[in-house]
Amino acid sequence: MSVVLVVNSGSSSIKYQIIEMETEEVLGKGLIERIGTGNGAITHTGPEGEHRSERPIPDHAAGCQATTDACNTYGPRLDEVPIVAVGHRVVQGGSRFVAPTVIDDAVVRIIEEISPLAPLHNPPNLLGITAARQAFPHLPHVAVFDTSFHQTMPAEAYTYAINANIASQYQVRKYGFHGTSHKYVSELAASYLQLPPGDVNTIVLHIGNGVSACAVRGGISVDTSMGMTPLEGLVMGTRSGDIDPGIIFHLHREAGMPIDQLDDMLNRHSRLLGMTGSSDMRDVLASVQHGEGHAKLALDVYCYRLRSYVGAYYAQLGKVDAIVFTAGMGENAAEVRARMLSGLEHLGIRLDAARNTSPDRDIRSISSDDSPVAVLVIPTPD
Repeated sequence: MSVVLVVNSGSSSIKYQIIEMETEEVLGKGLIERIGTGNGAITHTGPEGEHRSERPIPDHAAGCQATTDACNTYGPRLDEVPIVAVGHRVVQGGSRFVAPTVIDDAVVRIIEEISPLAPLHNPPNLLGITAARQAFPHLPHVAVFDTSFHQTMPAEAYTYAINANIASQYQVRKYGFHGTSHKYVSELAASYLQLPPGDVNTIVLHIGNGVSACAVRGGISVDTSMGMTPLEGLVMGTRSGDIDPGIIFHLHREAGMPIDQLDDMLNRHSRLLGMTGSSDMRDVLASVQHGEGHAKLALDVYCYRLRSYVGAYYAQLGKVDAIVFTAGMGENAAEVRARMLSGLEHLGIRLDAARNTSPDRDIRSISSDDSPVAVLVIPTPD
């Protein structure tokens, strides 16, 4: 038995799972919250169910200790399972990392150097890496980058039409995100369709609070909607997605909005939240049912943008074997799936209404039997 401890470190949280690699069984998992903000919260799920507790967690080192304590108290004990490595999710790998990478001091320095490309994500990722390397110094630590799957994009897909010298000096290009999800889901889609991965073209729609689309040709990412930052692309819970860059200059000049305020508005107070007051699609759908016009407009904009990206990626791929929905809303919001695919029947994309609204939560097809393009729902692991 080979076991891996997987760590996803945020600015004030640590998510973790203990996974048996041969069977992919999750032996235990948990969430450490409110790190550095007073009394920390610990939620751990082990062999005997879920356990919750609180205690002061002043920093990420204390968070790692809380992880170890929770596992040793509620199982599985980390000194009794054969952990062979610790895996770390890192959001931004720039153009330097194209695959999972064993972490050493040199890798840590490079992640620090490219942190300006993801200032909200890479620094807390590094805090978790540092704490875990101290807690488990005898184990290899491996970084898995959200951006690495998209490093196969051709230059015409990742290059922005700005001054080439400036772009090179400041590493301005499309990187894409949600890469681990897009890779995992596209591989499962090929397996579900019983086709060789190299022969399958998919359009993956990762629809959670963060939303991104990816065109995958034969298992290789050839384009994705998020750009240099996660702000580009589709409408999200709080992020605006695509806008005319001139809007920023207009609001700066005419409304006197400083750059930090514009940054905050576009990343944290836009789209579903900005248009409806809620970033939760369930609230938006409920408001639509109550006849609230602003909610219907927000939903229409949301689905219009998704449909537009499907059309664009269909054109780039030429042949599409499957449209794949994943993540929270992609897996659960049947009405959103139906609305956004409506009108694409001429492209061979045909939903089966009963399958689409089925309460089944396993990997499944929701397209009609006569649909040339399969429409799949594939859950991603917690």
